[in-house]
Formats: sequence, C-alpha cells, structure tokens
Amino acid sequence: MVDDMRMALLVALLVALSLIVRSDSAPPLDSEPVIYDLENYDEGLWDLENFAEGYDYEEIEVGTLAPPPTLEPPAIIPDSEVEAEVTESPLPTQASTPPTLVFTAMGLFGPETGLDMPTCLLCVCISGSVYCDDAELDQIPPLPKDTTHFYARFNKIQQVQTRDFANLNQLKRIDLTGNQISSLEEDVFRSMPQLQDLLLTDNRIQALPELPKTLKYLDVSNNQLKNVGIHDEAFKDMSNLQFLYLSKNLLDYVPVPLPDSLRALHLQNNNIQTLHADTFCNSHNVHYVRRHLEDIRLDGNPLDVGIFPRAYVCLTRLPVGNAH
Repeated sequence: MVDDMRMALLVALLVALSLIVRSDSAPPLDSEPVIYDLENYDEGLWDLENFAEGYDYEEIEVGTLAPPPTLEPPAIIPDSEVEAEVTESPLPTQASTPPTLVFTAMGLFGPETGLDMPTCLLCVCISGSVYCDDAELDQIPPLPKDTTHFYARFNKIQQVQTRDFANLNQLKRIDLTGNQISSLEEDVFRSMPQLQDLLLTDNRIQALPELPKTLKYLDVSNNQLKNVGIHDEAFKDMSNLQFLYLSKNLLDYVPVPLPDSLRALHLQNNNIQTLHADTFCNSHNVHYVRRHLEDIRLDGNPLDVGIFPRAYVCLTRLPVGNAH
C-alpha cells in the first residue's frame, strides 16, 4: 500500500517537471509566426495524388439526373377574339324602383313590411325605443308590442288610425314631428294607459281627438288647429299635464279650463284677441293662486295684454305678450 502511494507521487512529480520544461522552452510571444504551406507542411498528412482514391467516379452513371422541364410557349390569342371581347356590349341593368311598404304577415319583431323584413330591420329598435325618422314612411309601421318610445319624425305620414297603436299598452312617448298629418281618428290615443309625451309639431292637424289623461307633455305647435277642433274642457281633468304648446295655430281664445298642474303654456302666433278673469284664475275664489304656471307666451296675437289685469291676479309671473 505504501509502495503504491510512493509510485503515484513519483509519477505526479515527473508530470509536473515535464510541464515546467515545456513552458520554459516555448518561443517568446514576439517571435515571428511560422507560415505553413505545401512545401514545409508534413507531406504525410496531405497526399494530393492519392486524395481522391476513395471515390470511384466510374460507378456514377452519366445521364441519371432528371432533365430540366420544358416550358411551352403561351397560346397566342387571335386579334379577332380580343377585339370581340373588348367590343362586347355590357348587359342591360334594370332601373331600381323605390320599394313600397305593404304591411302583411308576421315577422320576427312584428309584421313584415313590403321589403320582406321586420319593422325593426327597416327602423332601429333599441330597448323598447323604435326610431323610424326620415324613412320615407307614408303610414305608421307595425310596432313590437313592447314599444315604449316611438319616433317617426320627418316622414310623409298623412293620417293616424286607431289600429296603428292597437295593443301597445306600454307606449310612453310618440313623436310624429314634421309629417303631413291632417287626420287623427277619434280613438287613436284612448287605449294608451301610460302615454306621457305626445309630439305632433309641424303637421296639418285641424282637430284633436280625445286625449289620455296621463299626458304630461303635449306639443301641437305649427298646425292648423282651431278652437272648434278641441273638445270642450279637453284639458280640465288632465291632472298630470305640465307642458302645453299650441303656438302657430288658428286659435281664437285660450282653451279653458286649464289644469293646476300646468307649468308652461305657449299660445304665441295665434288669433287670440281677449282674456277673461277665469282664463287663468278663479273669479269665485280670490285666494286662489296658480303657483306652477310660470311660462305663458301670448306674443304674436292681436291682443293687448296690458288691458286685462284681472286675468293675472292669481299668477306668480305675468305672461309675455304685446302691450300697446
């Protein structure tokens, strides 16, 4: 065992001495580098004459490679055919005719129209609101039963019939501004228990039908409405009515009695010539005060508001009008 250890140490010592001797005999770093070429290189490593002996080129059969593909020249089209293709007359196109709306059959969201599509594809339906503005309509389209707000402004509707809003119990707002309406059937709004806003501005209306007592906002401005076209005491029991706009019509007097809930009354540009003590107030109750009515417009009428002081004693604000 001791001899083996001695032998191992002796071998290690000899290896270390050989490394030291080699390092001492290494050439300096600044000595010229040795250039190796074919003249001074070991000829035993490179035998150019026998370099290719391992390859037998005679075994490779000439002509085994695939020949290159031959490309055929493109076909030449005769000039006559090209000329015929260029000068061929285009197919005639049929003139497009504007579609007419004919409401028949049932659709996905309601009865289909003459365009073979439901009303909610012809118009825009969003969460109970139906928008049919500027759609070239000449009548009210069938509406989904869950409609709450209906807008059909700037169309060509001439009459509104009772069937147009049949079974639409959730309607709260109808806006038919800017049409050509001259006829409203008497019962057209009667079956609407939730109707609050009715806008009929810029039409040709001469008479109003029976109005629901649930209305809060009524605008019939710029029509041809006369007093004979308004039911007697039409607004008396409308305890929710707050805004009544009747400007630019043919009224001869203020349609009374007015509900106490009224906040704004626009009657400018009519033919009103006189006021009475009971027009806004109550001649039988000197303590009566109309607190909510703060916006009264009477300008543009052949009326001198300055000569009817008894008509304003119950008001908190005087009306706007002409004074001479």
